Amino acid sequence: MAPAPDPLGPAVEEWPGRGRWGMLAVLCASLLLVALDATILNVALPSLIDDLQPSALDQLWIIDIYGLVLGGLLVTTGAVGDRYGRKLLFVSGIVIFGLASVVAATAGTTWQLIGGRVLLGIGGAMIMPSTLSLIRNIFADARERALAIGIWAAVAGAGAAIGPLVGGVLVEAYGWSAAFWVNVPVVVVTFIAAVLLLPEVKDPGHGPLDYLGAVLSVVGIVALAWGIKHVAKGSPAPADFLVLAAGILVLALFARRQLTLSDPLLDVRLFRNRAFTAAALAILMAMLAIGAALFLISLWLQYVHGYSPSQAGLRTLPAALAMLVGSLLAPWAMERVGVRTVMAVGLGGVVAGFLVLAPSPEPTTYGYIAVVFITLGIGDGLAITTASSVLVSSVPAERAGQAGAVSETSYELGVGLGVALLGSIHAAVYADHMAGQPWMARESIGGAYELAQAEGGDAGRAALAAGRAAFDSALTTTAYVSVGIVAVVTLLVVWLVPRGFKAIAGH
Repeated sequence: MAPAPDPLGPAVEEWPGRGRWGMLAVLCASLLLVALDATILNVALPSLIDDLQPSALDQLWIIDIYGLVLGGLLVTTGAVGDRYGRKLLFVSGIVIFGLASVVAATAGTTWQLIGGRVLLGIGGAMIMPSTLSLIRNIFADARERALAIGIWAAVAGAGAAIGPLVGGVLVEAYGWSAAFWVNVPVVVVTFIAAVLLLPEVKDPGHGPLDYLGAVLSVVGIVALAWGIKHVAKGSPAPADFLVLAAGILVLALFARRQLTLSDPLLDVRLFRNRAFTAAALAILMAMLAIGAALFLISLWLQYVHGYSPSQAGLRTLPAALAMLVGSLLAPWAMERVGVRTVMAVGLGGVVAGFLVLAPSPEPTTYGYIAVVFITLGIGDGLAITTASSVLVSSVPAERAGQAGAVSETSYELGVGLGVALLGSIHAAVYADHMAGQPWMARESIGGAYELAQAEGGDAGRAALAAGRAAFDSALTTTAYVSVGIVAVVTLLVVWLVPRGFKAIAGH
């Protein structure tokens, strides 16, 4: 019998002269850029603080606005790609990403830098939905597709983990703006390769874009994250709770609207599939953990232990290597022990990483941190790769693009919410421990460092010593909170995934 036509269009192997693996390399290069920018500023933050003097709240926005904007737009940009062409969306996103890098690199004020990060998020949101959906078209063979998704997940996870290393080397040599200038030559090469190699793929039969739904999704996600950040920071104002409630309400309205449309931006009925929901939660939680850990520990390495940016970045390398190992082990492990077990082990590794960090002696040593990085990295790699395969395999082929958007939204929101939620909890505990210290030192560990440099003498040294002790103690408290959050979600994921569920990409 002849095979049924693929609703996502012909596989690329039907077009002669096209190199599937070359196309995958182009997609992974762009994905690496997007993933790097989620964490590359972690070690650049001290240099940036010295130059632009952002407040503690501005620092959090500089770090996490990128992921929040990107995550908020993914559903909409994925729908745009379905209607007008995934290659067109991808190439346009590359151009915007390059221009945004220049805006951020030349920033002379905090607001210009935040604006550049917003534009980077918009460009990244145009790039990311195209990668997984194009992989679905490029690789017709299920085994090749499974391997390609494994490589895709490894690049996405490892990219976020090596961001501090790349940022550290560049910042120490050329200053914080180099963290953005490095994007430009990669953008140029990727743009040329994408134009020459990638096929154009559209899904026929789509109706007009739901603009109201697009606005609701973006507003809802940003309001939700903003509210979580401010409530978690401590002493929230009534307006903070109102914004949080508004975000939840707007997202509920978005979901209700999607249920009434024949061609929704996101078919929320997909979440009735228990495995689909579990996979989205697993990616969100894995990236929340690694995003927060890389952010906080990068600051810890520089301000508490006094490492230079490149030295601090080098010491985050175990996380990247461990995540790569976990991602490449996941397809093999899924075949032998099953999806539910691998996802549970992956998230369990994240819990174990925070359990190692939580009871560490104060002052904490790098040996503890290295073990934390390795445990978190392996757990994240296993969880993200397995969950990505589950998302693709648990939906009909014609919904594969939406599955990709959900996967990448969970990924980016996880990084952004990790910094917003756990970073805010850490900041609140730090400030509580610094009661009685000068205002600048209470604001952040960076403020204590600046105070010590500006004033010198016994008072400055005492403020910095208190700040380092407070940062260490707050890291312990945040680790215990993380254990509780990830452990609850791990149990929920195990309960949601059916026993014996198989994840075969494209199945």
